[in-house]
Amino acid sequence: QVQLVESGGGLVQAGGSLRLSCAASLLSGRTFRSYAMAWLRQAPGKEREFVAAIGWDGDPTPYADSVKGRFTISRDNAKNTVFLQMTSLIPEDTAVYYCAADTFIRYQPQEYTAWGQGTQVTVSS
Repeated sequence: QVQLVESGGGLVQAGGSLRLSCAASLLSGRTFRSYAMAWLRQAPGKEREFVAAIGWDGDPTPYADSVKGRFTISRDNAKNTVFLQMTSLIPEDTAVYYCAADTFIRYQPQEYTAWGQGTQVTVSS
């Protein structure tokens, strides 16, 4: 069991940057390193979608085509934290961003077993 808490969302102009953080609290004997971590997002009226993920030791790092080259996922296993650096933001990136965890990298949202509460990112044009 793991509890996830996101932070770092906010309002930003198009072209700007934001850095999201997700802090994990471990409730069992598992280590943070034993979890693959991911960011997913849900825009108003749309289904939740995969954004990026990161393996146990920092690779692989698959990205959705829509964010490739603009977003960077990383993790600090010593601090039980995963990050999403977002640059060149566009209005279409507006969504609630969720941190998720599972033993393996998943691409379908329903396959993740642990979720944070989400953090709102709004990009104005």
